[in-house]
Amino acid sequence: MVIQFFKYHGTGNDFVMIDNRQNFFPKNNTKLIEQLCHRRFGIGADGLLLLENDNLTDFRMVYYNSDGNESSMCGNGGRCIVAFAKKLGIIDDQTTFIATDGLHHATILEDETVSLQMKDVDEVKINPDYIFLNTGSPHHVTMVHDLMNYDVKEKGAKIRYSDLYGKAGSNVNFVTAKGTNHFVLRTYERGVEDETLSCGTGATATAIAMHAIGKTKSNHINLDVQGGKLKVSFDKKEGVYQNVFLIGPATFVYEGHVEIE
Repeated sequence: MVIQFFKYHGTGNDFVMIDNRQNFFPKNNTKLIEQLCHRRFGIGADGLLLLENDNLTDFRMVYYNSDGNESSMCGNGGRCIVAFAKKLGIIDDQTTFIATDGLHHATILEDETVSLQMKDVDEVKINPDYIFLNTGSPHHVTMVHDLMNYDVKEKGAKIRYSDLYGKAGSNVNFVTAKGTNHFVLRTYERGVEDETLSCGTGATATAIAMHAIGKTKSNHINLDVQGGKLKVSFDKKEGVYQNVFLIGPATFVYEGHVEIE
């Protein structure tokens, strides 16, 4: 069977996108998904997203990591699937869709930037050396010195597989401050098992974590990632981070066809 796919990236976090409204894709074939995401033997991507029909919203987002397993929420993937839905003519400039962590609202701005509403965060665990929170996916956030020379893959894997998080693991973000509301981060992603050029839920987690520990008083945070720049905004009411938005580009790369068995 020959299927059509589309390639997108959000600040370097890249995805294979497939229109699965006809439910033809073999979703339980983890080896196929892993192969499609393989950078030498497949299309190459950090993950694969399926756009599917939903009875109550514009569409459903189903996300798989590059290891072939269905995963938790992906912020950059969410922004990219919104751009994909517009390309398919499903939506115009605003949308509501469902993902594994619930309902999401999004707006596409004139310059193709996508503003995606993330889940509320009602718990931020502050420890002496790190912060842990869930922004649709679990995130460990820690500040480090000399971030550009930091061994993100080795250090990230050590934390991801540590007793802290058990078998499920956690994504791991290493952060340094660049200004009063400006931070730089690098992320080790579980499921990819490597550093990615960007992580949307990681950027969201980092912005909230830096606010929670008093590293910034702003609720509009600029974040530099390896693949570009993101913004996160939020309100904090009665200890809950609400109206959380991840803002950044969602870029179409190319479309193609691939034969699968």
